Order: sequence, then C-alpha cells, then structure tokens
Amino acid sequence: MLPRRRRYHTSPPPQNKAPKQHTFAPCFSLSHKPLYHSTMEFEKRKASSLVSMASTSTDKSPKGTLDAPIIPLLNSINNHPSYFTTSSCSGRISILSQPFNITTKKKKARGGSWIFITHEPANTSIVTDLLFPTATEKGWGEGEVESELVFRFEPLIIAIECKDLGAAQGLVATAIACGFRESGITSVCKRVIIAIRCSIRLEVPLGLVGNVMVSREYVEYLVGISNEKMQSNRKRTDCFLQVLESKLLCNQVVEAKSGLVNAEGGDGDCGAESTTEVTVGDCNLEKTDLSSHSGSLDLQCRNSLLKIVIVGEPVDKLFLWGHSACTLNNEHYKKVVVFGGFGGQGRHARRNDSLMLDPFSGTLVAVNVEGPPSPRLSHTSSVTGECIFIIGGRGDPLKILNDVWVLDMARNEWSLLECAGSVFHPRHRHAAAVVDGKIYVFGGLDNETVSSSMQVLNTESSRWSDISVQGEWPCARHSHSLVAVGSLLFMFGGYDGEKALGDLYSFDTKTFLWKKEKTTGRTPYPRFSHSMFLYKNYVGIIGGCPVRQHFQEVALLDMRHSSWRHITLDSIGGNMFVRSTASVVDDDLVMIGGGASCYAFGTKFSKPTKLHLLPLTYPDDSHTSTHMEEIPIIHKPKESAGKDLELCTGAEYHVLKLERKYAKMAKDILKQFGWLDLGRKVYSRGNGLHIYLPVTEKFYTLFLEVEHDYRDPSETLNDLNLVGTATSEIFLVNNVSYQIPLNHLFSCGGSLLVDEAVCLRKALKSPHKRLSETVGSLIKQKGLSQKLLEQIPTRFVDITP
Repeated sequence: MLPRRRRYHTSPPPQNKAPKQHTFAPCFSLSHKPLYHSTMEFEKRKASSLVSMASTSTDKSPKGTLDAPIIPLLNSINNHPSYFTTSSCSGRISILSQPFNITTKKKKARGGSWIFITHEPANTSIVTDLLFPTATEKGWGEGEVESELVFRFEPLIIAIECKDLGAAQGLVATAIACGFRESGITSVCKRVIIAIRCSIRLEVPLGLVGNVMVSREYVEYLVGISNEKMQSNRKRTDCFLQVLESKLLCNQVVEAKSGLVNAEGGDGDCGAESTTEVTVGDCNLEKTDLSSHSGSLDLQCRNSLLKIVIVGEPVDKLFLWGHSACTLNNEHYKKVVVFGGFGGQGRHARRNDSLMLDPFSGTLVAVNVEGPPSPRLSHTSSVTGECIFIIGGRGDPLKILNDVWVLDMARNEWSLLECAGSVFHPRHRHAAAVVDGKIYVFGGLDNETVSSSMQVLNTESSRWSDISVQGEWPCARHSHSLVAVGSLLFMFGGYDGEKALGDLYSFDTKTFLWKKEKTTGRTPYPRFSHSMFLYKNYVGIIGGCPVRQHFQEVALLDMRHSSWRHITLDSIGGNMFVRSTASVVDDDLVMIGGGASCYAFGTKFSKPTKLHLLPLTYPDDSHTSTHMEEIPIIHKPKESAGKDLELCTGAEYHVLKLERKYAKMAKDILKQFGWLDLGRKVYSRGNGLHIYLPVTEKFYTLFLEVEHDYRDPSETLNDLNLVGTATSEIFLVNNVSYQIPLNHLFSCGGSLLVDEAVCLRKALKSPHKRLSETVGSLIKQKGLSQKLLEQIPTRFVDITP
C-alpha cells in the first residue's frame, strides 16, 4: 500500500481530497526485452514534467511545492537522459484524521485530513500541545465527524519514468544498494515506471478526535522514534545522491576521453555500473573530491565483456543455469565443454546434452556420444587428461545423485565409474577441484542436509577417501566455489542454510590442513552461486547471489600479496552471472549461462560472453620494477633515494616519515591496506613536526616492486586537496590499485626509513591464554592431568560497567 503523498510534477490530484492509496507491485524485472514505445513521446513527457517543476505556481499537494531537501536529488535524476521524476516526497511526519465507516468501491483510502504534517524532524512540544490542549484552549476537530487519529512517519518515495527497461533495472539496483530495498518496477506497459522507496515507515493509532487514548509521554516517545527514522531516511537519500553524482561524473569522463558512449547503450550504462560499489555503509556522506579519481573510473569503464557470436548449434542451447563447464586445453584445441543444466532450446528442462564451444570462433557443436548420464543440474565436472568426470547433481527435487560418470574425449564415449572405498553420499551444489589426478569435493546439499565433509576421488584407482577434520575446518555450506592453485585449494563463499558466506579458506592437499585466509583490501561481499577462476597469479570471483549489481564486478585476489582488487565491468547488458560458469582459455574468461526466474517476467538466461583478462592485471604487473635503485622517493634526489634504499635493505623494521598534517590520512590508508605494523607504536620527532608510522615488511616489499609515476608533490596536493579531506575510503570505494595509494603517500612528502627507535607494543594475551598459563602451572605443581585444561572456557564476556 503506497499513500499518494508526493509532490506531483505532472497531472496533480484534485485539491482538498485526502490521499488515496495505490498498490505498487514489488517486482523486479529480470528481462531485457525491448520496449517499443516512442522515444519522442518519452522526451515530450519529460519536457512537460520539467516545465511543471520549474513553474513558480503551487501544485495541489498538501505542501504545494517540492521538498527542498531532495531538490538536488531530483535534479540529478532529471539531468540524466534516461529518467525523469513524476512525483516525489522527501519523507514526512504527520497526524492524519480518518473518518469511520466510509467505504467506496474504487478507493481503498477512507479520506480524511491532516491535522499535522512536516517534512523536517518534528518539534515534540508542538505535537503534544496540539494533541493535549489546555482547558482554556479550543480543541481542534470540534464539530467534525467522528474520526480516528493516526500518527505516521513515511520515508522518501520517488516515482520515476524510465526510457527503457534496461535503464529502469540499473536505477532500481542502485537504489536497493543504497538502502531503498523496497524499490521496484511498478509498470512496464506503455510507460516504464519505477518507485524508489524503503520500509522504515511507522504508523500508530492514537485514538479518536477529542479522545486521545495515549499519554503525552508516549506521544513524545513516538516523535523521538520518528525523528530518528527521519535522520536515517536523510542518510540514505544523501547516499543515493552521492552515487548518482558519481555516475554522472563517470559518464563525463568516458564521453570526453574514451568516446565509449553510443546511441544504443546510452551514457547511463557505464554510470550505472560505477555506482554498484557504494552501499549505505560505504557512502562517505561528506562531500569528497571525486575528480582526483577520474582515471580509475575511466579504467573501470573500459574493461568490457564481449558477446560471443555463436555459429553452428543454436545459441539457445547455452541458455542454461546449474550446468557445468570445463576447459580442454591441449595441442589440438582449446575449447570449453558444457554438460547438463536447466534450460536449453525449446521447453526449459533439465538437460544431459554435451556441447563444445570454441570461444575464439564462436563455433558450438554437439558432442554426440551414446549412453550419456541422466539429465541433471548442480553437478560438477573436472578434467584430468582427456577425461571429464561428472560428479553428483540433482535429477529432480526428490532425486539427489551420487554417481560418477566419465566422458573420454579421446575415445568419444561415456562410462559409469564403479567406485570403491568410502561411501560418497548423494549431493548437489557442491564444489570440486583437481590436484595431481585427484578430485577433491567439499560440501553440498542433500534435501535439507548441508554437508561439511571433504572427500577425494583417486581417478586412477577409482577410490573415494574421507579426509578427517584438521585445522580451521569450514562450516557446512553449498553453492560455494573451489579452485586449485598448485597443491592448495581455495574456497570462497556459499550458503550455510541461513545466510550467504564471505569467508576465504585454503586447503593444503599435502598436509590436509584447512586455514582461514587473512587478506588485505576490500573483501568481496558474501555470496553464493558465483563463479571462481584462476588466472596467472590471481584468483578471481564473479557473479553470485544476492544480486546487488555486483555481478558487474570482478574481484581479483593477488596471490603474491594476499590482497584484493576489484574491477568494474562495462557493457554487461542484461547478463546475470548466477549459477553460471567461468572458464579460462588463454587470456580470456568465458562466461556461459546463468540467470534467474521471476514469476511475473518468466525465466532470464545470460548470453555467452568473454572477458579479456590480461588488461585487468596491468595496474600492478605492467609497472613492476626490475631495478631497485631506480625507484624514486618523493622530495629527494635519486642519489639520496638510492642511499636510503641501501640503508633499508636488510633492515628488520621500517617506518614511513610524514609531516603531522598528513599523518591521519596516511595512517588510515596503511590500516585499510594492512600495511600498518600494529606491533609497534607510532612516534613523533622534531617537536612533533614529523610522525613516524611503523610499516610492515609487505609494504616495504611492495614499495620496492612498484615503480611510481613521479609527479611534483605540490601539483599532486593541489589536485587532490588531501589535507583534512582525503580518506582511505576513497581508495577502497573506487577500487584503485596499490599504485595510487602509494603515490598519494609519497606525494605527501613521505619517505621510507629504517626504524632506529623501535618501540614495540606490549603483547596482549587473551583471557583464555592467561588462564591456561596460570592453571597450567598449578596443574603441573600438583601433578594433575593436563586434560583438565580442556575444561577452561574459550569464550569470555566483558561485564565491566
């Protein structure tokens, strides 16, 4: 139920009538079917709406004018060629008088009138004085029909007409990411209309006109809650505005520098994707100078997914999800083999087709082999030599599989593998990876049971083996990802039955030990049903649920530094990389299938695409220095820089020296990237004019590896205005490489020195460790069993008042 409580930019409602209710279908379109309404008609309606907004005459809403707090937001939306606002309300606190026993055939609202309304935080005394007049004051509402009093808080709502469905999807996803989670597409007929809104509303009955049934204190309490909600509403609104302004900035950069904006895609495509980084928690609600990062935005917008033009078999055969794909890479061919999944040509169903795709020519051929496995989805496929192993999956909602099938590409035949050893229980949505001819399988789902077991299949002996719990064993999960890096397996994300996971684990196939990995940089958001791949020194993650437009981003884990980087993609269009596959062929990432189903709009499948991976590594790899003495230190000539580096070489501890005014900004950057040595103290010298920040060996090594683009320090500071405004959030939100924060640090006059006054922090021991040491000594003195130490509690709660 949505009250008509907005400033009407076109066709205002009749005056002196109570707001009536409208129902907006909370659906989110997953389709990119073209809309054939006239672009000229859209432009005419937009022009008429903008003229109405610019008029000085009052409209027929209760206030009569636009709400001042959201005028900048409305301007940002209306400045975009794909959108214009039709009605809006910044949020309000009101008391509504509604008459009893009034029914109409068409209207769901009962009419009535407002006795109090404000679009700002409410004044408690004004509200209470209105509801509780003194004996000498004349009460309001005397002589009116008996009516009910309702106290309300209603958050921001904006109705927006969009040029097409693609533009609507992008703006809805951005609004949801900024906290307006009830946003959705309300109409897709002749006009595409979306509603930007959230659910932090409040509605409380107070009693009757002339008979308020709650106390003055309770009304004061309601006003306080409403004011808090109003503040939260403003914060989300400011975040949404900041995102839209960033989007428009990205459009200008691309249009001016790259010429990527075209009539078909519109200048909104790139901008919509650039906004996916920002959520309510990430938004810096203070104004920041984004112009200094135009280079990084331009970099993000030029990494494009390219459509693979399919020849041979119909492309509809690749409209799948829950399928498997693996790369056959030998001297004869480099192709991707796809098996099973749900969807396909014609009536959508579970499949058992085998398809081979050449990602370079786009040739798709069917692998016609007799005796294939039964149709299935959510299985895994793993390659060893010329054989592809299909493990598990789901045949139907009641048929969970545990069989192992082998497709021998050399012999062109299927065979059911008879396995010995441990029992492999039925499962689907599990993950598998191959190391030295052995297939490691973790997790999965069997009806309602989520697994946390790890089993390994020896492909030579056809024998299953269980792996016992050792190390930091991950929790049970399904729909996660697993990739092999040498003798290590890396696992990310999944779903544990209650929530999406965002943890990263490694498994050593030699020691059988699990370890929860610690990384630097912004970690990918928790997700499941995503894809994971290995390319050179990087482990990549793309897609997954929940869909927050982050499927338009590739997260790369640099295995050399255990640090995350994020690249925003361009020209993805309507692809949804949920339950899709990612296969690396040479320097290309081949994405096949994926999608979602919506009861209102049917099934949506992604088209096959590929991404060139080599440019994604340029910010780090292409600037690697091979001569240590050539690395400059800002504010120092190369000769002295070389001497300092010689002094630092072989030193155990290092510090970053900066002027005091840059210390806070530098410390924040070092913390966020994991470069600050927390085991040592920060200290000052020279009457506090210079601050010495302890840095890790990782920072020192990175400094030696990365050659900075030299810029004059005064020019850099003038451009960036770092003093008092720059924070590390800027770097993290825009996903820049290490090179940019390093350049910022040294452009502030930073120099890397040997720490001559090492001041170590006193190591803090946990309560468990201190208690174990104390009790352990007593046990040893008394000659008691060491097993008593196992009874020491591991969790402690601070009850200090």
